[in-house]
Amino acid sequence: MNQLLEKIRQKDSSAFTHSGKFHADDVFSAALLLYLNPEITIIRGNKVPDDYKGLVFDIGRGQYDHHQKDSRVRENGVPYAAFGLLWEALGAEILGAELAEKFDESFVQPLDNNDNTGEKNELATLIGNFNPGWDSKGSNDQAFFQAVSVAGMILENKFERYRGNERADKRVEEVLEEHQRALKTGDTPAENTNILVLPEFIPCQKRLSETSIAFVIFPSNRGGYCIQPQKKEYSMNYKCSFPSQWLGLEGEELIAATGLESAVFCHKGGFLMTCGTLEDSLRACRSSLAAFHEEAVIVSLGGSAETDYLLQNLPDLSRAKIIHLTVPELPELTMEGSYCEIVMEKSRWKSHIKDQIKQILKYKPEAVFAGDDMFSLYPIVHALRKKHVPVLTAIEKDGRKLLIRIPSGS
Repeated sequence: MNQLLEKIRQKDSSAFTHSGKFHADDVFSAALLLYLNPEITIIRGNKVPDDYKGLVFDIGRGQYDHHQKDSRVRENGVPYAAFGLLWEALGAEILGAELAEKFDESFVQPLDNNDNTGEKNELATLIGNFNPGWDSKGSNDQAFFQAVSVAGMILENKFERYRGNERADKRVEEVLEEHQRALKTGDTPAENTNILVLPEFIPCQKRLSETSIAFVIFPSNRGGYCIQPQKKEYSMNYKCSFPSQWLGLEGEELIAATGLESAVFCHKGGFLMTCGTLEDSLRACRSSLAAFHEEAVIVSLGGSAETDYLLQNLPDLSRAKIIHLTVPELPELTMEGSYCEIVMEKSRWKSHIKDQIKQILKYKPEAVFAGDDMFSLYPIVHALRKKHVPVLTAIEKDGRKLLIRIPSGS
């Protein structure tokens, strides 16, 4: 056990943080300490007492504060806040080193970055909204501990989700190995190569996107079986979809359309189908695979003949159809000398971008190429990245023009 954890778990242990307005940083720090020791006393104040022996965080310029000039920054450039500094010291004790690092990247770093830079973060905003209003007569400390209570529930649920995902990753690897073994021995027929039958529901979409598995089947908690198509890696599109004439049908209508006696329901969005028997579920997958002939599409915004040539040489997309869409025209501007601004209001601007995204996504592109019209294309690129649609742009390196994928994420 590390020394900090020993200190936190001591009988009558306490921790001191700043009073006044609170943020996600100090709230989640307090929630983390209470997770490790529900009996720890959290004290708030304007100044750390000279004789204070407990843990100090987010105040006092010590090891778990980040307000000093030489405060620490991660190797990737994200500055530490108190939550990150405490997580660095304690995370491995909770989730193990590997999961703790993933948790830092996906959960802790966005909160640290928000506290240090003000970058928008919805969870930080939610926690900040627990602060009393400017004219409220309520207790600031009471509001702080209400926020800590909510943060504590979020942490507990997140930790269990991470542990659950790790268990799921191990289980799906076992099932994949069993599937491959059964294919080799003939226990599973070759026609089921791209269909994985799970003994129970296991979160596996991300892992299976890296494989040739197009459908998973698992027992439904309502009886019968669920069928889920699997998406391609770095794509919103499925490797195989249910036939369009099945979508939105159920009962007798679906039985007539599919020829499957136990067919129950096919979601209009195409992401789920249910059947009463495993054999009919397998038949539904095989029929879908046999009927599926979807042409891959790349949408090009502001591309040229040169970029078309590069797009036609992309791995696994050499036969993709390239759809050229014009770069959106500039909306009306107000101008003052060399400076200008968009006239339309914010709500209209957001709707304007949403319409452009809808126009692109109707083609179900495997990727979108963005040219160099930065102002017109940036909001579109940003929205596509949030949806994890691969966005490509052109760069020059060592005298060669190349395509590069802009990393996805919000």
